Amino acid sequence: MITILLADDQRLVRAGFRSILDDEDDLHVVGEVSDGDEAVAGCRELRPDVVLMDIRMPGTDGIEATRRITADPRLTEVRVVVLTTFDLDDHIYGALRAGATGFLVKDTEPEELLQAVRVAARGDALISPSVTRRLIAEFAGRVKAPEPGPRLNALTDREREVMELVAAGLTNDEIAGRLLLSPATAKTHVSRIMSKLDVRDRSQLVVLAYETGMVSPGWLTE
Repeated sequence: MITILLADDQRLVRAGFRSILDDEDDLHVVGEVSDGDEAVAGCRELRPDVVLMDIRMPGTDGIEATRRITADPRLTEVRVVVLTTFDLDDHIYGALRAGATGFLVKDTEPEELLQAVRVAARGDALISPSVTRRLIAEFAGRVKAPEPGPRLNALTDREREVMELVAAGLTNDEIAGRLLLSPATAKTHVSRIMSKLDVRDRSQLVVLAYETGMVSPGWLTE
């Protein structure tokens, strides 16, 4: 059973999401909150698998709440999916940097919402990877790229190859095909990279790839 916390200041939005999610046998909404402070407290109390987090809420917003959740060592298994009205909201990149697994547009189709929650709970893929990549590149390109940091020095040449392909939005199976590896080996490489770089999930690898200059903002696909 995948447990979900809804964080949105609009009661009707929460009710709509709850209706869709609770209708599934493997999904269960364990709580609803209306601001960022309540979202952090709710995560600490309920330990949900996934938080659907509105970015714009009164008081503590969704970005700061996401930052607090992902920084809490007690909540390492909680995945945050941020919600926005527009798919290129300026705040989305900040949310991904704060540790969000991905994002959803509020008017997404029910089937996409269900798939996104399940994918986020697994922690093994981005939500809407092509759109997320486009968004990261859009906002990363507005600032001067930092000099490559020492963090990437811990990676082997093969691990750098794998990380570049993760940043390009490839799945483990696609990485395996590209590099002539087994899917299990590709998955092991990705897990080892995340451990070495101390990141929570694949979306954080994408952000780090852009911010360290491993991937340039203009490189969306290969």
